[in-house]
Amino acid sequence: MPFSSDVIKKLKRTVDAACADPHDDIPGASVVVVGRDGKELFAHSAGKRGTTSSEPMTLDNVFWIASCTKMAVGIACMQLVEKGVLKLDDGEQIEKLCPELKEVKVLQDDGTLVEKKRKITLRMLLNHTAGFGYTFFNSKLRDYKNSISFDEFSGSLKDIVQPLIRQPGEGWEYGVNIDWAGVALERATGLSLNEYLQKNVFEPLGLRTISMFPSEGMRKQLAHMNTRKPDGSLIGRNHLLRAPLVADADEISRILNSGGAGCFSKPSDYCQIIATLLNDGTSPTTGSKILEKSTVDEMFTNQIPEFPDFGRQGIVDAKPDLTNPIPEIYPVPGNPPQGWGLTFMLSNGGHTGRSKGTGFWAGLPNCWWWCDREKGVGGLVCTQILPFGDAKVLGLWFDVETQVYQALDVK
Repeated sequence: MPFSSDVIKKLKRTVDAACADPHDDIPGASVVVVGRDGKELFAHSAGKRGTTSSEPMTLDNVFWIASCTKMAVGIACMQLVEKGVLKLDDGEQIEKLCPELKEVKVLQDDGTLVEKKRKITLRMLLNHTAGFGYTFFNSKLRDYKNSISFDEFSGSLKDIVQPLIRQPGEGWEYGVNIDWAGVALERATGLSLNEYLQKNVFEPLGLRTISMFPSEGMRKQLAHMNTRKPDGSLIGRNHLLRAPLVADADEISRILNSGGAGCFSKPSDYCQIIATLLNDGTSPTTGSKILEKSTVDEMFTNQIPEFPDFGRQGIVDAKPDLTNPIPEIYPVPGNPPQGWGLTFMLSNGGHTGRSKGTGFWAGLPNCWWWCDREKGVGGLVCTQILPFGDAKVLGLWFDVETQVYQALDVK
């Protein structure tokens, strides 16, 4: 059932109000909400293409969705698990495909390195217990080798050949884990990660405006990147993942296909992936099955019950231009146990009305998605603002999601 005209008007007013001032509010945003049938319950853009732009933001604009990529790569890896090409718990296989992982050591607080105690598996990579971090979320890793070590957005494989910051299997740590899952996929299939995704995920779902290497047409529609200064005002800035945007045909083959952050997309295309998960692995619009229901169930099953407070350990602003400090990921009244599936967090309740077990995650430039299989609804709020954890975008996401669930309850 579609939303009523009153619900849609209220949602539009909410998005418009959040983008009222492109210099102090959100410069521009696109919001898409989908149901289990793949139909868009709500789709609206507001504001400008960027804080320095006079062009309106539209639903045709393309966003760097950063870590929203991880969910799509998780689908790709699980397709190969279904076929027996990859195994979730075979450390020998993963370290044979990625011998770099056999040699990796664990960084200690004093800057020394020690041997890892166990092999890294695909499941560890997908649930972020392999031990890898991100330099912008971890000061110890940022300061390794006098702060000249790694740039995860360089487009180079060498920048994800990092030391671990935890022993494999001994805790949750958000980092380049799914970049390595993507490398394993490439070496197991002989395809680049982008080629595999296009052939096995995006094309079966009828998606033409999502890629790790945007076409000329996509680049012309690219939303501009912005930075919020400490005083709350906005200025324009360069795109962080620059290599895929400027590479020519000869250079593309040398650029890392980032499983952790590599995709650019129109929000409506990404939301068809969400709709496919809502529909248990079969596209409700094309009819293509990309995963078995049992596999989708596994992706939405808590993989780390032994770490029920992983999101409460906090994320520091190791690089303040990229992230705000985040004391807790998705706080819920009563502090119930937290869960993580295969590439995304699982809610245990919340304020908006979402079901327990709802999958959700985010992208660094303040893109936020959710997928509620029980209630058959999901969506994506897209902006292009750094640093991560922007309070005004979080407020917009919360307001939109709350109104969506209120509308579902009325039905």
